[in-house]
Amino acid sequence: MFDRIQTLPAEVVHLIAAGEVIDSLAAVVRELVENAIDAKATRIVVSLWPEQWRVRVADNGNGMELEDLRIAATAHSTSKIRRCEDLWKITSLGFRGEALHSLAQLAELKIASRAVDSSEGWRIVYDGLGEPVIEETVAIAPGTVVTASNLFGTWTVRRQALPSPAQQLKAVQNIIQQIALCHPQITWQVQQNDRPWFTISPGTTAQQILPQLVRDIKLSDLQHLKLELSLALPITNYQLPITNPQHIELVLGLPDRCHRRRPDWVRVATNGRMVKAPELEQTILASFQRTLPRDRFPVCFLHLQISPDQIDWNRHPAKAEIYLHQISYWQEEIAKAVEIALRINSQTLSETAHQGRIGQLIKASEASSGYNVNREIQPTTTRNEIAPLKLRAVGQVNNTYIVAEHANGVLLIEQHIAHERVLYEQLCDRWQLVALEPAIVLQNLSAAQIEQLQRIGLEVESFGDRLWAARTAPALLAQRNDCAAALLELSLGGDLQAAQVATACRSAIRNGTPLTLSEMQTLIDQWQRTRHPRTCPHGRPIYLSLEESALSRFFRRHWVIGKSHGI
Repeated sequence: MFDRIQTLPAEVVHLIAAGEVIDSLAAVVRELVENAIDAKATRIVVSLWPEQWRVRVADNGNGMELEDLRIAATAHSTSKIRRCEDLWKITSLGFRGEALHSLAQLAELKIASRAVDSSEGWRIVYDGLGEPVIEETVAIAPGTVVTASNLFGTWTVRRQALPSPAQQLKAVQNIIQQIALCHPQITWQVQQNDRPWFTISPGTTAQQILPQLVRDIKLSDLQHLKLELSLALPITNYQLPITNPQHIELVLGLPDRCHRRRPDWVRVATNGRMVKAPELEQTILASFQRTLPRDRFPVCFLHLQISPDQIDWNRHPAKAEIYLHQISYWQEEIAKAVEIALRINSQTLSETAHQGRIGQLIKASEASSGYNVNREIQPTTTRNEIAPLKLRAVGQVNNTYIVAEHANGVLLIEQHIAHERVLYEQLCDRWQLVALEPAIVLQNLSAAQIEQLQRIGLEVESFGDRLWAARTAPALLAQRNDCAAALLELSLGGDLQAAQVATACRSAIRNGTPLTLSEMQTLIDQWQRTRHPRTCPHGRPIYLSLEESALSRFFRRHWVIGKSHGI
């Protein structure tokens, strides 16, 4: 006999729905913190007691009046949306009105709050349906304090299935770090078992936040770029008119200074929320192609502030995945933004990591002399259009490094890899094969080598016993005396891109080659116009920057005359 289909009791329905919204300690923190941010909080304190299954989030946001507190934990109660149309123009982090009601289902919930324009605060304890059972006045600063105790106490199966406390705390830390990147203006204090755990200081942009989160990354390793999108998006039948300002914000690790073993710090956020966006992440990775060493990945945080009607949040209940209309448009704009951020100009050029020893010497000399300068790095804004850096070649060092001066210092540029970057990008833009007259005869090629040459487009045919004739070659190699050796190198494997890198490397001028000032200037001008001037296609840094400010400090050029003479 089969069981009959029947309607579930309301309390079971509520419990199942609560489990979809609140499924871990990290989810509790996420929902409460997002509510605090929606309330315009600038300081958030998160307290955790994992063994007691207790979470408290306190903020200095707008707070709530008593009338709002009474219904805050009832089902689908929210201040974020009012009607169906609002679902297509969501600007807040929370909007479903489910989080507090779910917490009431799964924990012992109490909220204390005081509105910014109110003289008194209130604390309410809620029952399992989100209805107030205790109301009392409380002395509290403007803001809100939400406490959830005995989490999952009514759902022991959920509690038993959760990861270990250490893993849950790691998830909480990741959630807070992600939100801090999206909202850099907030001060974070996180406590564990009544002891300080970690803090995150506020900043003007995510550039000031990222070094606090990732070990071995310095502020000077990062480039911040904000691009306003003035052009309207293509309009489709299902889109509403775009009225909100839109921009792309990037914080990326400069490829000549920092990179990762895994693509774990390629992050995407949209309108204040970290999301999964595989298409956009792949666009970022492709934009860094041939700028990093082999098997290394970039550091990049992308934040899209775009019109809400370009996003469909309702296709994913946890709001963790993004669905963008006109995805190809955004991929193109992101690729352009990365290219702009990687250029070298007066705004993006700063002292490189290679100047660490110089900086240490300066600090040591200042410490012993009592002479000090302000070392605080001031935030800078990057405009959409930035004038290129005006470089003037002044000489060579060991026929290897070109010395180029600019208004704020000098660059040492390795001529071989700078030329390699120029040739590589030219090859990518116009990979041209030319006929060889006469053909070049190659010996002892294996079947794999012949297949490789044919794969990259070269015409190779049998010319006798263990001899093969190459009828075509890349234009850059065709006139070289070592063309045969170069073709053998190309036959050893790799895709077309690897062949282009090998061709550029072999064709570039060698270190030890003397150059005239005119030749140096031509190479510098060509190199500076490349899309990725910071590193060669193998990921090696091309230049070393020596800033005038650092040189002045090192040589103590700004000392008072009397002091410098010991008076």
